[in-house]
Amino acid sequence: MYGDLANKLILDAKRTANLSEIPLYQADLVKDIVKEVQDLKNDADYLMEQQELNGEDDDAEQSKINQCQLFVTMLSMTRNKRCLLAYENLRANKIDEFCWLNLDPITDSTLDNLSHAEQEYYKNYQDLLMDYKSKYADIDLSGTLEPPTNIFIDVRVLRNGGEVQTEYGSFNLIKDSQFYVRKSDVERLIQQGYLEEL
Repeated sequence: MYGDLANKLILDAKRTANLSEIPLYQADLVKDIVKEVQDLKNDADYLMEQQELNGEDDDAEQSKINQCQLFVTMLSMTRNKRCLLAYENLRANKIDEFCWLNLDPITDSTLDNLSHAEQEYYKNYQDLLMDYKSKYADIDLSGTLEPPTNIFIDVRVLRNGGEVQTEYGSFNLIKDSQFYVRKSDVERLIQQGYLEEL
Protein backbone atom coordinates (compact mmCIF):
# COMPACT_ATOMS: atom_id res chain seq x y z
CA MET A 1 0.00 0.00 0.00
CA TYR A 2 1.20 3.50 -0.78
CA GLY A 3 2.85 5.26 2.14
CA ASP A 4 3.93 2.11 4.01
CA LEU A 5 7.59 2.53 3.05
CA ALA A 6 7.60 6.18 4.08
CA ASN A 7 6.00 5.25 7.40
CA LYS A 8 8.69 2.62 7.94
CA LEU A 9 11.39 5.23 7.24
CA ILE A 10 9.89 7.70 9.74
CA LEU A 11 9.56 5.02 12.44
CA ASP A 12 13.21 4.09 11.91
CA ALA A 13 14.24 7.75 12.14
CA LYS A 14 12.19 8.23 15.31
CA ARG A 15 13.83 5.19 16.95
CA THR A 16 17.31 6.47 16.18
CA ALA A 17 16.73 10.18 16.92
CA ASN A 18 18.22 10.03 20.43
CA LEU A 19 21.22 7.86 19.64
CA SER A 20 24.70 9.19 20.33
CA GLU A 21 25.82 8.24 16.82
CA ILE A 22 24.44 8.58 13.32
CA PRO A 23 22.76 5.34 12.18
CA LEU A 24 23.16 3.68 8.80
CA TYR A 25 21.62 5.62 5.90
CA GLN A 26 18.59 3.74 4.57
CA ALA A 27 19.59 4.04 0.90
CA ASP A 28 17.44 1.15 -0.38
CA LEU A 29 14.35 2.37 1.45
CA VAL A 30 14.86 5.94 0.22
CA LYS A 31 15.32 4.68 -3.33
CA ASP A 32 12.09 2.65 -3.10
CA ILE A 33 10.17 5.67 -1.78
CA VAL A 34 11.48 7.88 -4.60
CA LYS A 35 10.37 5.19 -7.10
CA GLU A 36 6.95 5.10 -5.42
CA VAL A 37 6.67 8.89 -5.71
CA GLN A 38 7.50 8.64 -9.42
CA ASP A 39 4.85 5.92 -9.87
CA LEU A 40 2.30 8.09 -8.06
CA LYS A 41 3.20 11.04 -10.29
CA ASN A 42 2.66 8.88 -13.39
CA ASP A 43 -0.70 7.76 -12.00
CA ALA A 44 -1.70 11.37 -11.30
CA ASP A 45 -0.67 12.44 -14.82
CA TYR A 46 -2.73 9.58 -16.30
CA LEU A 47 -5.79 10.47 -14.20
CA MET A 48 -5.56 14.14 -15.24
CA GLU A 49 -5.27 13.11 -18.91
CA GLN A 50 -8.34 10.90 -18.59
CA GLN A 51 -10.27 13.71 -16.99
CA GLU A 52 -9.31 16.13 -19.77
CA LEU A 53 -10.09 13.61 -22.53
CA ASN A 54 -13.47 12.65 -21.19
CA GLY A 55 -14.36 16.22 -20.20
CA GLU A 56 -18.09 16.67 -20.04
CA ASP A 57 -18.77 13.30 -21.70
CA ASP A 58 -18.18 11.59 -18.34
CA ASP A 59 -21.16 11.07 -16.14
CA ALA A 60 -21.11 12.83 -12.80
CA GLU A 61 -20.41 9.68 -10.79
CA GLN A 62 -17.37 8.65 -12.85
CA SER A 63 -16.04 12.20 -12.66
CA LYS A 64 -16.29 12.12 -8.85
CA ILE A 65 -14.48 8.77 -8.76
CA ASN A 66 -11.64 10.12 -10.92
CA GLN A 67 -11.35 13.24 -8.76
CA CYS A 68 -11.18 11.11 -5.59
CA GLN A 69 -8.52 8.88 -7.13
CA LEU A 70 -6.51 11.93 -8.16
CA PHE A 71 -6.89 13.50 -4.70
CA VAL A 72 -5.71 10.34 -2.87
CA THR A 73 -2.81 9.91 -5.30
CA MET A 74 -1.65 13.49 -4.80
CA LEU A 75 -1.97 13.18 -0.99
CA SER A 76 0.08 9.97 -1.00
CA MET A 77 2.75 11.56 -3.16
CA THR A 78 2.94 14.66 -0.92
CA ARG A 79 3.10 12.55 2.25
CA ASN A 80 5.97 10.46 0.85
CA LYS A 81 7.90 13.60 -0.04
CA ARG A 82 7.34 15.08 3.42
CA CYS A 83 8.54 11.87 5.08
CA LEU A 84 11.70 11.88 2.95
CA LEU A 85 12.37 15.51 3.82
CA ALA A 86 11.80 14.84 7.53
CA TYR A 87 14.25 11.91 7.43
CA GLU A 88 16.93 13.95 5.66
CA ASN A 89 16.37 16.91 8.00
CA LEU A 90 16.76 14.71 11.09
CA ARG A 91 20.07 13.35 9.81
CA ALA A 92 21.32 16.82 8.84
CA ASN A 93 20.45 18.14 12.30
CA LYS A 94 22.36 15.25 13.88
CA ILE A 95 25.43 16.06 11.76
CA ASP A 96 25.12 19.75 12.72
CA GLU A 97 24.94 18.79 16.39
CA PHE A 98 28.14 16.75 16.12
CA CYS A 99 29.91 19.66 14.45
CA TRP A 100 28.83 22.19 17.10
CA LEU A 101 29.77 19.95 20.00
CA ASN A 102 33.19 19.25 18.47
CA LEU A 103 32.36 15.57 18.33
CA ASP A 104 33.68 13.59 15.41
CA PRO A 105 30.95 11.44 13.86
CA ILE A 106 33.17 10.64 10.91
CA THR A 107 35.24 7.84 12.37
CA ASP A 108 36.09 4.78 10.34
CA SER A 109 33.08 2.88 11.67
CA THR A 110 30.49 5.62 11.10
CA LEU A 111 31.85 6.91 7.80
CA ASP A 112 30.00 4.10 6.05
CA ASN A 113 26.75 5.11 7.80
CA LEU A 114 26.56 8.41 5.90
CA SER A 115 25.54 8.75 2.29
CA HIS A 116 27.98 10.42 -0.10
CA ALA A 117 25.93 13.63 -0.05
CA GLU A 118 25.93 13.62 3.77
CA GLN A 119 29.70 13.18 3.86
CA GLU A 120 30.07 16.21 1.60
CA TYR A 121 27.60 18.15 3.75
CA TYR A 122 29.55 17.27 6.89
CA LYS A 123 32.88 18.40 5.43
CA ASN A 124 31.45 21.66 4.07
CA TYR A 125 29.52 22.45 7.26
CA GLN A 126 32.56 21.73 9.42
CA ASP A 127 34.75 24.02 7.27
CA LEU A 128 32.14 26.77 7.45
CA LEU A 129 31.85 26.37 11.22
CA MET A 130 35.63 26.44 11.70
CA ASP A 131 35.84 29.68 9.69
CA TYR A 132 33.08 31.18 11.82
CA LYS A 133 34.63 30.07 15.12
CA SER A 134 38.07 31.34 14.11
CA LYS A 135 36.70 34.90 14.02
CA TYR A 136 35.86 34.55 17.73
CA ALA A 137 38.82 32.53 18.98
CA ASP A 138 38.64 33.94 22.50
CA ILE A 139 35.02 32.78 22.96
CA ASP A 140 33.91 29.14 23.19
CA LEU A 141 30.86 29.21 20.91
CA SER A 142 30.13 25.53 21.44
CA GLY A 143 29.91 25.82 25.24
CA THR A 144 26.73 25.34 27.21
CA LEU A 145 24.28 28.21 27.47
CA GLU A 146 23.32 27.38 31.06
CA PRO A 147 25.15 29.31 33.77
CA PRO A 148 27.30 27.14 36.05
CA THR A 149 25.95 26.27 39.47
CA ASN A 150 29.41 25.37 40.78
CA ILE A 151 32.75 26.64 39.63
CA PHE A 152 34.50 23.41 40.61
CA ILE A 153 33.10 19.94 39.94
CA ASP A 154 33.99 16.30 40.56
CA VAL A 155 34.73 14.33 37.40
CA ARG A 156 35.57 10.72 36.61
CA VAL A 157 37.86 9.77 33.73
CA LEU A 158 36.10 7.46 31.26
CA ARG A 159 39.09 6.74 29.00
CA ASN A 160 42.81 7.40 28.94
CA GLY A 161 43.80 10.67 27.34
CA GLY A 162 47.21 11.78 28.52
CA GLU A 163 48.17 14.92 30.41
CA VAL A 164 45.88 17.96 30.60
CA GLN A 165 47.28 21.39 31.49
CA THR A 166 44.98 23.84 33.30
CA GLU A 167 45.40 27.20 35.02
CA TYR A 168 45.60 25.44 38.39
CA GLY A 169 48.09 22.75 37.34
CA SER A 170 48.06 19.59 35.31
CA PHE A 171 46.55 16.14 35.72
CA ASN A 172 46.70 12.86 33.81
CA LEU A 173 43.61 11.32 32.26
CA ILE A 174 43.86 7.76 33.56
CA LYS A 175 40.71 5.66 33.27
CA ASP A 176 38.55 5.46 36.45
CA SER A 177 40.48 8.19 38.30
CA GLN A 178 38.58 11.15 39.81
CA PHE A 179 39.43 14.84 40.07
CA TYR A 180 38.01 18.02 41.56
CA VAL A 181 38.57 20.60 38.82
CA ARG A 182 37.25 23.88 37.51
CA LYS A 183 34.29 23.18 35.22
CA SER A 184 35.36 25.61 32.50
CA ASP A 185 38.71 23.77 32.21
CA VAL A 186 37.12 20.40 31.46
CA GLU A 187 33.87 21.20 29.60
CA ARG A 188 35.37 20.22 26.26
CA LEU A 189 36.70 16.94 27.68
CA ILE A 190 33.23 16.15 29.00
CA GLN A 191 31.72 16.86 25.56
CA GLN A 192 34.31 14.64 23.89
CA GLY A 193 33.56 11.75 26.24
CA TYR A 194 36.83 11.66 28.18
CA LEU A 195 35.21 12.73 31.47
CA GLU A 196 31.84 12.51 33.15
CA GLU A 197 30.56 14.86 35.81
CA LEU A 198 29.72 13.19 39.12
